Amino acid sequence: MSDVNRGNRPLSPHIRIYRPQMTSLSSIMVRMTGLAVFAIAALVVWWLLAAATSEAAFAGIDGFLRSWFGDLVMTGAAWGLWYHTLGRLRHVFWDFGYCLDVDLSEKLGWGMFVGATILTIITVLVV
Repeated sequence: MSDVNRGNRPLSPHIRIYRPQMTSLSSIMVRMTGLAVFAIAALVVWWLLAAATSEAAFAGIDGFLRSWFGDLVMTGAAWGLWYHTLGRLRHVFWDFGYCLDVDLSEKLGWGMFVGATILTIITVLVV
């Protein structure tokens, strides 16, 4: 064991040869959107607590959420919620043993991005 030359072996996967797959990127995005949705839920709870507390507190957070930046944040939150929902749905299919083929899994990854965008546009237009 001590005679193994560890200096000449490449790291695995090495940054120069590793190419991220759609399945890994979509899995990372599901985790990131889960954290973002949790943060947005805290913002909504803040809004509800301010509504129950005082008119001045409610006016502050409501003014923020109704501003252009608040609209941008809530639109991003809708996209994150839809993306996370589609990612969880994809995992349900995988848990039952469906759609495990690599090509189909990559198409589902792209479908999650496109589907979340379309569902967000529908949500923004309806709400």
